[in-house]
Amino acid sequence: MFHNTRQRDREDVVLLHGIGGSSRIFHKQVDAYAKEYNVISLHLPGHGTSPKTTSYKNTFNFTLVASEVYKTLQHINIRQAHFVGISLGSIIINKLMNHYPSIVKSAVMGGSITRFSPFSKLLLNTGNLIKHITPYIWLYHLFAYIMMPKSNHKLSRNMFIKEAKKMRREDFLQWYKNFLDFHNKPVQCFGKTAKIIPKLYISGKEDHLFVKLLKRDLHGVKNTTLEIIKDCGHVCNIEKSEEFNRLSLAFLNKNKTLTEDAS
Repeated sequence: MFHNTRQRDREDVVLLHGIGGSSRIFHKQVDAYAKEYNVISLHLPGHGTSPKTTSYKNTFNFTLVASEVYKTLQHINIRQAHFVGISLGSIIINKLMNHYPSIVKSAVMGGSITRFSPFSKLLLNTGNLIKHITPYIWLYHLFAYIMMPKSNHKLSRNMFIKEAKKMRREDFLQWYKNFLDFHNKPVQCFGKTAKIIPKLYISGKEDHLFVKLLKRDLHGVKNTTLEIIKDCGHVCNIEKSEEFNRLSLAFLNKNKTLTEDAS
């Protein structure tokens, strides 16, 4: 877990990375956010120094991970925060909004995944068939190139592959299983309280596996804004960091509630 020194007169921003990622994927956001916010970047289970995915008594799934995030924030006395998540991180934020809505002041979700297309499902099922005879990092390479195929995706693609090499095989496959179990329905099935949380979705126009379904699933959802960045793929906070920072900071600042004389 990374966080800058918390100041009582600032609100908190919690960063949640994607599968195989780490706090490093937010290196272009941390400095920008830290000028105005307390920044906390959590390593999800199976990443960095966080517990292994096999260390939990209960079934490992997205809901359990949201619970672990909630408990971690409670432990460090964060009762409410703004959340910024990329890819898998956006799924966990959605779980938080549904199960622990009081802790989410606002949510920014980049490269958000709401459901898998038939092609994506075919890829996942193919990977599932060969996962026991193939080094897991080969699978990660394959999916990284399919998700981020263009030359302008190279930086984010290489960064995620580099970070994924640090994962244990068992952890990667446990997360992979959860994506296989991901129901083919919108994640954005918000409960009554979650619907009122301000939400900003930022996706690249070239995020070809997910952006069309995202547009469809967000149609008519209240308190939700969708921003599409041109010439950008799945990991929009890396590929177009300046635009991502501009959009996300404007949204976060709009949803601040802490006053200057707060104590």
